[in-house]
Amino acid sequence: MEEKLATLEGGRGGTVTSSGHAAETLALFPLMAPGMEVIVADKLYGGTINLMGKSYRKFGWNAVFVDTDNPEGFRRAVTEKTRAIFIENLANPGGVVADLEAIAKVANEAGVPMVVDNTMATPFLSQPFEWGADIVVHSTTKFLSGQGNALGGVVIDSGKFPWLGNSKYPSLSEPSPEYNGLTFAETFGDLAYTMYSHAISLRDLGCSQSPMNAWITLNGIETLPLRIERHCSNALAVAQFLEKHPSVEWVSHAGLESSPYYELGKKYLPDGTGSVFTFGVKGGYESGLKMLETVELFSHVANIGDTHSLILHPASTTHRQLSEEQLITAGAGPEVIRLSIGIECAEDLIADLDQALKRL
Repeated sequence: MEEKLATLEGGRGGTVTSSGHAAETLALFPLMAPGMEVIVADKLYGGTINLMGKSYRKFGWNAVFVDTDNPEGFRRAVTEKTRAIFIENLANPGGVVADLEAIAKVANEAGVPMVVDNTMATPFLSQPFEWGADIVVHSTTKFLSGQGNALGGVVIDSGKFPWLGNSKYPSLSEPSPEYNGLTFAETFGDLAYTMYSHAISLRDLGCSQSPMNAWITLNGIETLPLRIERHCSNALAVAQFLEKHPSVEWVSHAGLESSPYYELGKKYLPDGTGSVFTFGVKGGYESGLKMLETVELFSHVANIGDTHSLILHPASTTHRQLSEEQLITAGAGPEVIRLSIGIECAEDLIADLDQALKRL
């Protein structure tokens, strides 16, 4: 599984983990130390915001949140303590498209790796290494597995970041006492990061993926191209319908010409802008909750990337631990509904949403 996913992303090596959050932690483990900082895009999955903004403080790691839409903000946030930049290239929940090339330039000038969560786009729609990313992570539970029945994550290294002699990253550039003074960057070259992830990070954090989950995910990957094409075409059709509906205030889907991310979507995601997006219902929080009760084909589930279409009210579920300001920033305000469009008949999905909206 590691070899297949590394190949799909065009990377040098991979490390599979027990979950997507485990992959994020494993990705940063060789880079961070107490008192060090990671610059984080502010438009992220709510669980990642909590993980980086709160839980990582227990490690002494400090997350500095920056507006995803402003690459210069990343530049201004760089300090001597910065050890990585972390972004979602297609953000959950609103489908915000990050300017990978511009942010990668900032990371390169700062001499730190850019870590990209490619879960929402998958390697079929986007390959972040082509735009300057150094490390890619996925929650394989989502589109790669395709059915939401196998937890997992993966960390993939490009093999291009210069670890050798880099004093910012002593775990890789200095002798390791755990292995009798072995220096990972010197001994393993462009596989240094992946070897460290296996030999130390995975061993000590204990977040190995089960063989059964790896087998299920590998089976899912075989149908990834077929599924993603249908996911994307269905999602665009649904988004276009919602954009014209009188009970809908707005729709956030980068495939719509009205989207502020339309041009970035064409640049970074020319084959489709994903199937997870949000829209705002008129009536706010209460209408959002009622929407969940009136749909018939959509399942009320917090997962994404399933072959079945899923619906969620982020403010009361995945993002409920955030402050009101954080909810708005993350694109998960009180009126927001998130859809993960599956591979059913688009006309059936549209009919279901239409009847639900008419009952609000």
